[in-house]
Amino acid sequence: MSETRQERDSMGTIAVPASAYWGAQTARALAQAPISGRRMPEALIRALGRVKAVAAEVNLELELLDSQRGEAIVTAAREVAAGRWSEHFPLDIFQTGSGTSTNMNANEVIANRANELLGQPLGTRDPVHPNDHVNRGQSSNDVIPTAIHIAVRGEIERLHATLGGLHGSLLAKSEAFADVLKPGRTHLQDAVPIALGQEFEGYATQILHARRRLRAAAAEVEELALGGTALGTGLGTHPEFAARVIARLSREAGIAYRPAESRFEALAARDALVAVMGALNTIAVSAMKIAHDLRFLSSGPRAGLAEITLPALQPGSSIMPGKVNPVVPEIVVQAAAQVMGHHTAVTVGGPSGPLDLNIMMPMMAANVLDSLQLLERSLHFLDERCVRGIEANREACERLVAWSLAMATPLAPKLGYDRAAEIAKQALERGQTVREVVIGEGLLTEAEADALLDPRKLLGSR
Repeated sequence: MSETRQERDSMGTIAVPASAYWGAQTARALAQAPISGRRMPEALIRALGRVKAVAAEVNLELELLDSQRGEAIVTAAREVAAGRWSEHFPLDIFQTGSGTSTNMNANEVIANRANELLGQPLGTRDPVHPNDHVNRGQSSNDVIPTAIHIAVRGEIERLHATLGGLHGSLLAKSEAFADVLKPGRTHLQDAVPIALGQEFEGYATQILHARRRLRAAAAEVEELALGGTALGTGLGTHPEFAARVIARLSREAGIAYRPAESRFEALAARDALVAVMGALNTIAVSAMKIAHDLRFLSSGPRAGLAEITLPALQPGSSIMPGKVNPVVPEIVVQAAAQVMGHHTAVTVGGPSGPLDLNIMMPMMAANVLDSLQLLERSLHFLDERCVRGIEANREACERLVAWSLAMATPLAPKLGYDRAAEIAKQALERGQTVREVVIGEGLLTEAEADALLDPRKLLGSR
């Protein structure tokens, strides 16, 4: 049996692997130099399957497809949406900028599978044709941005849930550490005391704001370009087609998808993706700050701050026995850095819509979806494998508070700023605490020092 079959399209005849569900146009796209070795994202392929399935259902309703073809297309497209034929989507992310290659990949896979369901061999374009039937009422130019928005919106929901879990864990630590006093640090120098719980409250609030930003960004991708076809004019599609498809997609997902306010904008611009990527970049910034802080606070265990202890997950050195590294925060830092890089690429992709069509869609979609997944997975890991197991080193925190030169701060209202600064300098030079200096100099009695230098009075109200 031959390992290939011959298929014909508008450019002539080309060999296609005999077992492939894709056809001639995918083969031509695949023959171009593979740039990255990265396939189009699975989430996008599944979203494309959903769009094709619902489009066929609406075309059946509108009597633009007969029941035999329409039902076979719906079945095949639902299988694509379920991930059954994902191996038959081999195209590289870096392809024609409209995503036409991937749209035709979907059309061919669905058409071949539909024909197989109807008893025909792979490679047959009858009774189901990839363009005439699977792609009816559609263009790559409106289908691909529609599928991108649907895929991104689904991944947003997962990240939003993960952020909710992380927020809850950080808030729980804030409450658990509310009575743990430690030195504050500004410019990485000693500052007045703060509760460890107050620091964690700050982290929790960063994540709370991240959820709000992400929820606001989600609305950006709930507008769908479907119905614009090639240029936004809707040429070649039934006037009721897009509204019906979008309504069905909304009901299925439980998400309020809506037709684009302007289909011309929806094809020519990708501002919605840029907005989502902006929110993801901000979340990456928050994640990196929190992860770095956890690394600093847990540094040691003897030669660092050692104010908290992180769960020990694996040995940290191939040469230093007993060393344990902050693995999870370091994973988060790297994932966040990657997201920041993706943000730059998506920002460049946004204005790359010369005249009437953006030509950076595959790259932008891949980077936004990769960012969503990187943040979701790394922050889920941060929550479950790190934050929930953090413990406060209370003795170390109390010792460092007493040792801090910033304890000279409450002396200023009583003794004056200059005298308090001199006391801090003397404490540093003598290797003493501020309390020891003021008592030794006869400036305060022990009772007065205890009252004035009580670090809990410096915390303010929560």
